[in-house]
Amino acid sequence: MISSLSNPKVKYVRRLQADRRFRHRQQAFVVEGTRWLKELLAHPQLLRQIFYREEWAANPANARMLAQFDIGGQSVSEEVLAVMSATETAPGILAVIAIEPIPIPLKPTLIIVLDAISDPGNLGTILRTSAATGVDVALLGPRCVDPYNPKVIRSAMGAHLRLPVHQVDWAHISKLLHGLQVWFAAGDGPLKYTAVDWRAPSAIIVGNEAHGAGEQAQIVAKDSIAIPMQPGTESLNVAIAASVILFEVVRQRGLVNNA
Repeated sequence: MISSLSNPKVKYVRRLQADRRFRHRQQAFVVEGTRWLKELLAHPQLLRQIFYREEWAANPANARMLAQFDIGGQSVSEEVLAVMSATETAPGILAVIAIEPIPIPLKPTLIIVLDAISDPGNLGTILRTSAATGVDVALLGPRCVDPYNPKVIRSAMGAHLRLPVHQVDWAHISKLLHGLQVWFAAGDGPLKYTAVDWRAPSAIIVGNEAHGAGEQAQIVAKDSIAIPMQPGTESLNVAIAASVILFEVVRQRGLVNNA
């Protein structure tokens, strides 16, 4: 059992949690909780390290799940796991996994582009919704928060394992959007989001929480779309706005039962 806070493995995990550059140099990030371990049963090649409390492993179901991974795991004290965790209340288990984004499809028909999204919770929620609505790839512009930030990981609820998530520059984004109708969401857009024919190959750009889509986004977009609201209402949270538009795509394309 690891019980020392000065153990190199403990310091390594703490640095992964706190340091964006270190995460990307190491090509690794941290996930927490039993649900994540269940998700990783389908992706065992991503696992690098597992740390757990003995009380967690005492549960027979957890022990059976842990035994399915070739790398095994390392037990740690309650204090150590609390220090390793990025949450207020540490779960019984956390793991270090590889950063290996799912490849971008050759012919995507629905792309979401995130322009300078700075709030980790918003980004994670958008990724979670994107995975749920059949988005082919999420492209993050240069000024977005790190998609492997611990708060993003918590909010995304496993979306990184189901959705291609790629941080790219605008030149690359422009190439990937070629052949798609491209719209950016704006509070004062001239077209209602429900008026767009989302059955055609499409891309949606959602912008910064405070300033909306930037200049580069508006250059590559066909035009802006808006979600109608009552007069005097504040603009919607960016994650909510993205969700509203994406589920309209689902409705038009009939991607879920009773759509």
